[in-house]
Amino acid sequence: MELAAGGRVAWGALALAAPGLNLKLAGMSGRDAPELRYLIRVFGSRAIALGLGYLASDPAARQRWRKLCLMVDACDTAAGIAHLVRGDVPRASAAGLTAITGAYTALDILALRPTPPETAQ
Repeated sequence: MELAAGGRVAWGALALAAPGLNLKLAGMSGRDAPELRYLIRVFGSRAIALGLGYLASDPAARQRWRKLCLMVDACDTAAGIAHLVRGDVPRASAAGLTAITGAYTALDILALRPTPPETAQ
């Protein structure tokens, strides 16, 4: 989970610093507009907060951060699926971003599984 949190921070920092590059990497450079750059920066701030919040937390608080991350990632994935179904975003872009958020959702679910108790020897 530390690697995923670091990925959130890196991706978020890139979104804040270079929203146009985020558009290009997502295959949507043809849709560049100031309002889209603004929304990408909003996403960047959120991603950094989720990643740093997790990394800076003690083990008990990390469980809460995992739940928050799951909620955000599941919502992002659902939105991506909706755009894929509607076809209002270039298919390759929507599929790629949905795959990324879907992978984060899967990681969140795996991280929230209860760990089996250690057996005494």
